[in-house]
Amino acid sequence: MTVTAYVLIQTEIGKAAAVAREVASVPGVLDADDVTGPYDVIVKAEADSVDQLGTMVVAKMQRIAGITRTLTCPIVHP
Repeated sequence: MTVTAYVLIQTEIGKAAAVAREVASVPGVLDADDVTGPYDVIVKAEADSVDQLGTMVVAKMQRIAGITRTLTCPIVHP
């Protein structure tokens, strides 16, 4: 079963575009866009399990320079 989620990212001021480009290269990331609003980058990602998704966010995304906070929102399918 594949788990798909949106990851909402806050960045340091002026870093959104660079963070979006770098996050887009993380395996499992389907799309990464810099946006306006309370979050600076919105990512759509998928993994084989919730554990793998968590590992992707913590071990890969949160280590990217310029990211200050992430919020992972798994997509719920009825």
